[in-house]
Amino acid sequence: MKYKVVVFGVKDTSENIVSFIQENICPVDLVVTISPQVTKKNQVSGYKGLSGLTDKYGIPVHEADSYFLADEKTQSFLSQNEFDIGISMGWQRLIPASVLERFAYGIYGFHGNSGYLPFGRGRSPLNWSIILGDTRFNLNLFRYDEKADSPNIFATEMFSITPHDTIRTATYKNMICSKRLIRRLLCAYAEGHVEVRTDSKDFDSWYNKRTAADGKIDFHGRTRDIYNLIRGVTAPFPGAFAFVGGEKITIWEAHPFDEMMDFSGYAPGQVIDIFDEKLIVRTVDGSLLIDRYECSVPVKALDILE
Repeated sequence: MKYKVVVFGVKDTSENIVSFIQENICPVDLVVTISPQVTKKNQVSGYKGLSGLTDKYGIPVHEADSYFLADEKTQSFLSQNEFDIGISMGWQRLIPASVLERFAYGIYGFHGNSGYLPFGRGRSPLNWSIILGDTRFNLNLFRYDEKADSPNIFATEMFSITPHDTIRTATYKNMICSKRLIRRLLCAYAEGHVEVRTDSKDFDSWYNKRTAADGKIDFHGRTRDIYNLIRGVTAPFPGAFAFVGGEKITIWEAHPFDEMMDFSGYAPGQVIDIFDEKLIVRTVDGSLLIDRYECSVPVKALDILE
């Protein structure tokens, strides 16, 4: 059987993109995802099962038993069918060459950073961009090869990262730009010619993999760095955290409070006061208002977050 348009994905954003293509551009012939059992061995922030797309649109969904598509069931399925073009959205693993070569027009995915590929290759680029305080994001739709984030660029869209954005709102911008790029890609595919650029003049740099442990807040850091970390790893990611009296406090939402008031009588990380259940905490160069948090014990004024 021949599948023309195939989407690879494992997240809520994947479902959103399938719906967008199906309802606005052309039929999606196949969705490739992973079985729920695979998520037990792989941390997938924002995971969502996609089997419901069959009931909603009649789209067949193949659930792989390996995130690297190496399981026998998937290899057999790929070898027995033909494929035209693939789009990866929310698929956080390399796709092996044995799969890529099965697609006549290739498989395309997204990667971005403040510069231009191959600058900013690697993991969690949007999270890192917020954490590092970047103010723009270049989102590339590129053709996959066996390496990570190669500069095989089909097209690029740029958006701003404002001081008010969190990873969630930045994801909204990312999705709007992704849809524009997908529309351009599938229009080029319909015309029978998809052209990519491979002449990047930039240099390699890499974002490291992030884990939940990387969300630990150091209150000896500057307010802007703490704020950027909190907004860069908030939901649907594990969140930034500290400890108070040995108990974990997860901080979901906060913003800089004041940098002129004299709080030298408090230690960095100490709770100065509490209003409307919101914590005002001293930082090295000012203070932070923690708007939303979770903790198994009550947090009181003068407690120290560390």
